[in-house]
Amino acid sequence: MEALAIVWFAAIALLWIGYLLLEGFDLGVGMHMLVSARSENDRRVMLNTIGPVWDGNEVWLITALAGTFAAFPLWYAALLSTLYLPFVLVLVGLIFRAVAIEYRGKHPSGRWIRFWTWALGLGSFVVAFGIGAALALTTTGLPIDANGDRVGGPFAALGPAALLGGLAVVGFCLLHSATFLALKSDGPVRRRATAYAGGWGPFGLLPLLGWMLVVQVQRGDPLGWALVLLGLGGAALGWRSARAGREGRAFAGFAAFLALGVAGIFAAVFPVVLPSTLDRAWDLTVGNAAASPYTLGVMTVVAGFGLPLVLGYQAWSYWVFRRRVAPEHIPADHIRADRTRADRVRADRVRDDRTRTDVTRADRAAR
Repeated sequence: MEALAIVWFAAIALLWIGYLLLEGFDLGVGMHMLVSARSENDRRVMLNTIGPVWDGNEVWLITALAGTFAAFPLWYAALLSTLYLPFVLVLVGLIFRAVAIEYRGKHPSGRWIRFWTWALGLGSFVVAFGIGAALALTTTGLPIDANGDRVGGPFAALGPAALLGGLAVVGFCLLHSATFLALKSDGPVRRRATAYAGGWGPFGLLPLLGWMLVVQVQRGDPLGWALVLLGLGGAALGWRSARAGREGRAFAGFAAFLALGVAGIFAAVFPVVLPSTLDRAWDLTVGNAAASPYTLGVMTVVAGFGLPLVLGYQAWSYWVFRRRVAPEHIPADHIRADRTRADRVRADRVRDDRTRTDVTRADRAAR
């Protein structure tokens, strides 16, 4: 087994962990706009917490898939062809989500804003659920034959493992984003996010723990079990800190649970990159799915130059936009659509009264 193939397996695992950590709170904020927001002002605060960073976080998904395509072309081909239609749904969710972020504030109509709010929330849910299902299936198994081709219909792979993985990522995103909102916002959004993380912590992380345990029972080794146990310590720290109002520790604790737990999953399945549920002899492994040593060598050189630059730039962008977003930071035009009809009528009457008063004063001055 080539050493570079092992290095790239670890690199792809790290890319997926990075994506779940960074895009995780983006997706969760999108869902919280439907779950916990109480007004348009709350939604604007939530959206502005991820506004400067959400598109950069999505690059981790592109990089993870591109790295899989280049380093393990057979893994990429078998996974994406087997889950072709589910991945199309994920792509549609990504498109609606991105368009919603850019378009929802372009028109003051309440109907317009509500439509794009639902598009953002549902799109975030579809992406989180789809990515979780795909990652769960690539670690528990897909119905592939000796050629890596799917056996059965387009949704043959969707079953309990896919449901568990989808719920695991959705639950984590909701909790992870709650701790992120508690760190990055102020006012009512911050208070509700803190309460959500402290109240729903164990329930939101339970599906993710279930996914970890299923993989460990199937293929686990001492390293995988050790990483999962360390992750449980992080989850306990995160929940305890959330209940105590320690927002930074809560965010770090839940993030450690995800990072260590997913690392334990990849450690447990190594050297298999895609198990076959039909016959273990048809598993795709690091050895038989990797690209040529020359390709892996070129990729390593390019990544050695490019990756530090990308990480440095993203860290700098987070530092620049590190301040909290408070309700008073939201311009008045952005909360105009949240007014009730009575508020708009009342405002129109006040404006008309002022106009008539100004006209009367002008007439008197002219006389």
